[in-house]
Amino acid sequence: MDFVKLGSTGLDVSRLVLGCMSFGDPSSGTHPWTLDEDASRPLIRQAVEAGITFFDTANVYSAGTSEEIVGRALADFARRDEIVLATKVHGRMHDGPNGAGLSRKAILAEIDHSLRRLGTDYVDLYQIHRWDPTVPIEETLEALHDVVKAGKVRYLGASSMYAWQLSKAQHVARAHGWTPFVSMQDHYNLLNREEEREMYPLCADEGIGVIPWSPLARGRLTREWGTETNRSGKDAFGAQLYVEGDRAIVDAVGHVAAARGVPRAQVALAWVARNPVVTAPIIGATKPNHLSDAVAALEITLTDDEVRELEEPYRPHAPAGF
Repeated sequence: MDFVKLGSTGLDVSRLVLGCMSFGDPSSGTHPWTLDEDASRPLIRQAVEAGITFFDTANVYSAGTSEEIVGRALADFARRDEIVLATKVHGRMHDGPNGAGLSRKAILAEIDHSLRRLGTDYVDLYQIHRWDPTVPIEETLEALHDVVKAGKVRYLGASSMYAWQLSKAQHVARAHGWTPFVSMQDHYNLLNREEEREMYPLCADEGIGVIPWSPLARGRLTREWGTETNRSGKDAFGAQLYVEGDRAIVDAVGHVAAARGVPRAQVALAWVARNPVVTAPIIGATKPNHLSDAVAALEITLTDDEVRELEEPYRPHAPAGF
């Protein structure tokens, strides 16, 4: 496993991030397709043994049970100082007022709840899961700065927003002497490349690390178009992300993969990882081969002709995932 710096920071991270939304109590009411703790632990151990040191979860994943499972597994399988542990805040965690969002009250409460569930004194990367238009960005950024200064968080990241919003946040943070964001977790894959227009030039200019989610388009790039899985049939959010016109791209991935004699997942992930703005794609795993394919994808160098074949069918999309 290779390691790179996260953006312009001094933080070393593995070239793959294990996304942990797949791990959680399936009866929690949020993600019925998730793996329970017994099924999750072997995959987390496999990731550690493969050299992955970067793990990403969120307070809202399976009502907090993802954080619990990940925290216990990493305590057993890894050294805390060698792990880069990331989580997120924004989603609704309880009914009633202040149960979601990026107010000072919510952030200060949720970081403590996340630390308790993860079984750690600090998280390496604390990310706002979405932009909160109901809260002044000054309030959010000052609260985030305070959790950094309290030693509960090492770095701050953002996720899934417009480039102008990230630019505004960085300007406000610097104007007040607060901690800026060092990473962007965004939606990017062969089926949705809209981040290339504004977000990625901004991240390159600002030295912001990029850790894209859903690099395999929730598995759509790993199989023939129209094939349904346990997750795809229950993933209402994922159903909103892609359109029928994307079939030509999926077919192109299949053609390139067949010519190389490798699984489609390796080709699709290799395409994402080749972008010089991308620090490390976030990969999900519910089976051992999902991890082995992801590691193998880092060894693939696509030719110019293959890249043209993969990219030619793309047509502009509306931004999706915000």
